[in-house]
Amino acid sequence: MEILVCVKRVPDTAENEITVRKDGKDIVRDDLVYSVNEWDNYAVEEAIQIVEDKGGSVTVVTVGDGDSEEVLRREMAMGADNGILLKDDAFVGSDGKGIATVLKGVVQKGKYDLILCGAQADDGAGQVGGMLAALLDVPYASLVNSVKVIDDKKLKVGREIEGGNQEMNEITLPCVLSIQTGINEPRYVGIRGIRKVASVEIPVLGASDLGLDAGAVGKAGAKVKLVDYFVPELGAGAEMLEGSTEEITEKLIELLKAKGGLK
Repeated sequence: MEILVCVKRVPDTAENEITVRKDGKDIVRDDLVYSVNEWDNYAVEEAIQIVEDKGGSVTVVTVGDGDSEEVLRREMAMGADNGILLKDDAFVGSDGKGIATVLKGVVQKGKYDLILCGAQADDGAGQVGGMLAALLDVPYASLVNSVKVIDDKKLKVGREIEGGNQEMNEITLPCVLSIQTGINEPRYVGIRGIRKVASVEIPVLGASDLGLDAGAVGKAGAKVKLVDYFVPELGAGAEMLEGSTEEITEKLIELLKAKGGLK
């Protein structure tokens, strides 16, 4: 099975204190530590596990600048077979549909049975997977937390739905899946693996290589534009309840009654 996994280089929130620029147009990016988007990491691990079981290859792809190559090499050290960097000044400022349009171009240049992406990235929109599937006119499932290959034409996927329930569906290939965290345990990437792929050539493709009109992507093609970033105002502080379990329970019930939460 040939699998393409879409990944993104994002600020590592565990290693950085994120602050908003004074003009509100972006976060302060000086000296930020970057890593692969957490959701994407689960998608890569799922792809590797499928290929280990059924055969085939895993290709990771990202839209970004030269620095984005590091996340491709990291995922290749993890076990992905190939990497593709989509880099072009024309891609800068793309909205969700613009990114999906760029990814569509690379999908159409290959022969992929399955396209995976993380359920969301650092902007939290969670829209690129669905848009990519729509542009490709293939089936799509979001928030996928289990994947089982039935045969070379079908998958059985589980989805997390409202109320913590699990929905099971059969989906035909080719398709796009947005992978939820917790579907697996991404494997450890060691120094040896990183060194092994350090000199592997990663192809770089631009708009012309993908047959794209530069006006359809980037700032020129964006229908959604960022207005500003802001930090929400702090509300009332939390009240900490102390005492034994029984005492805390009684205090909590009294508070809920007083505030109309219980009658």
